Amino acid sequence: MHELLKLLFSGQNQFASGGLLLMAVGSIGVFLRSLPMRLWAWIVGQCTMTITVKDDDAAFRWVKEWFIEQPFLARVRRVDLDTTLRGSQLAMIPAPGRHWFWYRGRPIWVYFYRSIESNGYTRHRTESLSFETIGRDRKFVKSLVEEIVACHRRKLGTSSYLYVYDEGWSHVVAYAPRLLESVILKAGEKEHLLQDLEKFRSSRGRYRRLGVPYHRGYLLYGPPGTGKTSLVSGIGAKCGMSIYVVNLTEFTDRTLKSAINDVPENSIILFEDIDCMRAGHRREQADTHEPQAATAEGREKNKAQPQLGVTLSGLLNVLDGFFAPENVVFVMTTNHMEMLDPALLRPGRIDYRLYMGEASDRQRVELYRRFFPEATEEEAIEFAQAHCTETMAEFQGMLLALEQEWNSIETETECSQVL
Repeated sequence: MHELLKLLFSGQNQFASGGLLLMAVGSIGVFLRSLPMRLWAWIVGQCTMTITVKDDDAAFRWVKEWFIEQPFLARVRRVDLDTTLRGSQLAMIPAPGRHWFWYRGRPIWVYFYRSIESNGYTRHRTESLSFETIGRDRKFVKSLVEEIVACHRRKLGTSSYLYVYDEGWSHVVAYAPRLLESVILKAGEKEHLLQDLEKFRSSRGRYRRLGVPYHRGYLLYGPPGTGKTSLVSGIGAKCGMSIYVVNLTEFTDRTLKSAINDVPENSIILFEDIDCMRAGHRREQADTHEPQAATAEGREKNKAQPQLGVTLSGLLNVLDGFFAPENVVFVMTTNHMEMLDPALLRPGRIDYRLYMGEASDRQRVELYRRFFPEATEEEAIEFAQAHCTETMAEFQGMLLALEQEWNSIETETECSQVL
């Protein structure tokens, strides 16, 4: 081996020495040619700041909301149309690529990246936005972030969100908050509920001082059509709280913990029709719903098919365990409270119960006066007593049909007078 190396590097082997010389010269040339780019990248890295937000973060939507208010968007030549920000209205946001604008005397470059990944027959799109600006002082970037957050809070109001598998919480564009004044309950029920909620929202310091988890649970129970979901929507609109609707059949224990962890503070987490979810059932009832596990064939089938849904233990953990969030309100609605497990109903998980039963005469009178403000109290009482429905939903449907009929009569009368 020593003799071979000596032969290769000796002057007698001109082919080997010439090849090594060309290799060395080429390597040096490549290095020198890339040196200006390396130097420039180092200078840019030392003199600029970059902040990136990805589409799996809630702030990604906030940035898009901020974009549509900026004057520089008017001169952007490449834009995307987006209907997720303004409902049925079209909003224009910068398209994927590189854009720039001036912000408080500094240039900011925006890089919008979009890629599509294929996983078998499914395709998943990922997006990200990067802001780059000159300077090293984080106060400038912080002021930009604070302006984006302030813009989001101005538009926040009350929104509704549903959880979409592999995408996280998705904004329900068609959601229209219910006016709390339009939800008619028995005397004092609505006022007492609001007082309890406001007392909780103003007691964060007291909860921390006492070492008590800062969240509160409400249970609305009663027959269908009594206004349970409408009441939740009205409370959200009244208190400026967004509503995150949880369907436990679409979660596992792990995904539920992850989803609840992503819910922001000052929000309502709604478990609608909890009696229809296996996780809420009494344990002796839940055990009878697994006949397949009793046979070897059933056990093999359960192994082959992953079990969907949340267990009672997983639900209790997000309500009042290590995974329970703070500064949120849990609301459960049910038509059959007797089907729920006692562990789910204990204080700390359910702190306030409201029974919403059959419609009373007073409720029907108030709703009638809301539909027909010109009607007298006597007319409203007479109509309510003549149409005794079990639920407010039935009575509301009757009033909608009556109002439509009256509007048609008035329209026909106006047309006949014109003719």
